[in-house]
Amino acid sequence: MNEFRTLKVLDRFRLLFEKFGINYVIMRRILQVKLTMDGRRVPTIIGNSGSAQDPKKDDQNKFLRSMWLYLVLGTLALAPIVMLNDNFIFQMSLVFGIVIFMALTSLISDFSSVLLDIRDKTILNSKPVDARTIHAAKIIHISIYLFFITAALSIAPLIGGTIRHGIIFSIIFLFELVFIDILVVVLTALLYLVVLQFFDGEKLKDIINYVQIGLMLVMTIGYQFISRLFNIVDLNYVFDGKWWQYFIVPVWFAAPFELFIHGDRNRVFLIFALLAVLVPLVSILIYVKCMPSFERNLQKLNDNSGRRKRGRPKGTGISRFLCSTQEERMFYRFTSDMIGNDRNFKLKVYPSLGLSIVFPFIFLFNFLQSQEWDKISSSKSYLLMYAAALFIPQVLIMLKFSDNYKGAWIYKVMPVRDLAAIFKGSLKAALVRLFLPLILLVSVIFIIVFGLRIIPDVIVYLLSICIYTVLTFRILRKALPFSEPYQVSGKGEGLLLFVLMVIMALFVGFHFLSTLVSYGVYIYMTLLIIANIVSWRRAFRTSWDRIIS
Repeated sequence: MNEFRTLKVLDRFRLLFEKFGINYVIMRRILQVKLTMDGRRVPTIIGNSGSAQDPKKDDQNKFLRSMWLYLVLGTLALAPIVMLNDNFIFQMSLVFGIVIFMALTSLISDFSSVLLDIRDKTILNSKPVDARTIHAAKIIHISIYLFFITAALSIAPLIGGTIRHGIIFSIIFLFELVFIDILVVVLTALLYLVVLQFFDGEKLKDIINYVQIGLMLVMTIGYQFISRLFNIVDLNYVFDGKWWQYFIVPVWFAAPFELFIHGDRNRVFLIFALLAVLVPLVSILIYVKCMPSFERNLQKLNDNSGRRKRGRPKGTGISRFLCSTQEERMFYRFTSDMIGNDRNFKLKVYPSLGLSIVFPFIFLFNFLQSQEWDKISSSKSYLLMYAAALFIPQVLIMLKFSDNYKGAWIYKVMPVRDLAAIFKGSLKAALVRLFLPLILLVSVIFIIVFGLRIIPDVIVYLLSICIYTVLTFRILRKALPFSEPYQVSGKGEGLLLFVLMVIMALFVGFHFLSTLVSYGVYIYMTLLIIANIVSWRRAFRTSWDRIIS
């Protein structure tokens, strides 16, 4: 096995670990094995694209080789914010908001499985290894990667901030990063502990999946509040303390810069600074106390008990209405079941769907800040509902992938006469199970906001979504549903996603132009109905040799 540099650095803290009753030699060996195994896993941020199949690179840690993406983000986005001015409470709130968001999303998408892993217990529990050493190895394993993430994100703003604001800035910045990493890991673990305490069996696995999705959505939506903490006065951002701002975590870590560099002893800044230090420290003390309970409750993940509903398969009635052939109905039900049961698929897709609900209202809220409500309600701002469809391509891309991709051999042995039936059934299932409920919800809310006058526009919107889904299928790389491993997801489709965004903008433009002509919306609606009928009949004609599986 490789002798990792991180372990050599860790060796210098051996006495500290042993003081807390941890068998350092065993912990180090566990970490060495885990870091070696990590070379086979590709992180979410690089889209799992490409080198996963190269045997020459099996021993290289692909996560570490993805750090350049974080470095680019830190250099292009965070460093300019830090160097722009010396309004620390505003600038550092934005910077730490991005750092916390990236660290938490990476922890959830790449390392929740490490935190909740119980497979190694089969080996380690039969050996003379105490639970404290095992759990310390788990936390250190995750912390090593969070260190690399925050380091890659922060190196450019650290250098820029030191040049711009002095050495005190860099000292505070480094301490803040340590507390942020502690807070992210420990609070996530404590949240999982609460879930483990109250649920078990299959229900537990579903709840954990929804918690992971919820965390990603909360972070994404919460980040929108950071810029709204401030009022713009004479082109400067002015902080106006409100009670709800105490719950915005990035502001806690921005306050010490105002205290120690500007010398601002504002009571609100003092409370924020105390929260930035005390909350991580208190949370880690609570976590240490709860560690035995956490380990015991993890065993619930081995419990596969749970009531399974019997009866007619989901979507049977809808499939008979939407699908014209028996084969199409079969693949509609198959895709519908996979969407509902594949937890990894839901973890990768549901956050995007949640954002598709939120984005139209974020844009609408931005309009409200600059315009009066009466003007907006009588305007064509309802076209912002198209923002809910921006994530359709990402979701359709994920329809190709599954952890159980090896079962795709079934496609070749089934007596499928029409290959188009597979794609039509799957796409209709995705529309009904994933897109339609969210898009209808957005449409209903926009009707309430803008009035019944936009109902024809909503119908045009729904028809546009249907044909946009077909166009997305035609443009993206084609593969049979759930037939590929996640290790090849996103390969060569970045430019296509940009093209699809342009196409969506064209749909918005055509819709806007139709509103400028008398009865133009109804004429456009008729054209879309015809286009949908033609496209859904002809767009799926393909052959086996054109499918990559």
